[in-house]
Amino acid sequence: MTTRSGRMNPNSKVAVICAAVAVGMVGLAYASVPLYRLFCQVTGFAGTTQRVNTASQQVLDRSVTVRFDSNVAPGLDWEFTPVVTNMKLKIGENALAFYRATNHSTEPVVGTATFNVTPEQTGSFFNKVQCFCFTEQRLEPGESMEMPVSFFIDPAIVNDPDGALVGTITLSYTFHPVSKPKTSAAASPPKPKADEPAPRSSPSPHG
Repeated sequence: MTTRSGRMNPNSKVAVICAAVAVGMVGLAYASVPLYRLFCQVTGFAGTTQRVNTASQQVLDRSVTVRFDSNVAPGLDWEFTPVVTNMKLKIGENALAFYRATNHSTEPVVGTATFNVTPEQTGSFFNKVQCFCFTEQRLEPGESMEMPVSFFIDPAIVNDPDGALVGTITLSYTFHPVSKPKTSAAASPPKPKADEPAPRSSPSPHG
């Protein structure tokens, strides 16, 4: 908004500056996975979930549907999909879901995943016991890997004015390429012997 002299109103100028700073911070957060992670933890942005060390001890006689969504960022020649697209669970029920990633490129590639939960108000009630997010995953050409997510919906959600009305929660992951992998992801895990079954997954626990 401008004054009669053609100059921008001081209040409008402050609002524009604040909006630009906010957009810049979000852009930087997405550009750097570690910064994105810190940004989400500090601000609760994008439905940040909770990290817990123990499974749920209480199950309510009320159900909620959890949908699983997957995305791949530009520059990563991977196929990334949930093994099961949705689950109907009791609130407080311990659940285990899997995502599968396949490297379709001709070179070894390291990727790492960010996440978000919608509706955003349910993020504080989505408790993850184990997750592959923010953990570097290396796949050889043509190699596939299944990665687990162990979680439950906190029974406290039924006491939240907004959360109590939610019937469906979506957990979404996006895999990004890692240009400079850490040493821990520089080599693939040893392949099993001929008489040993291949591991279903090999990510490090993370919430």
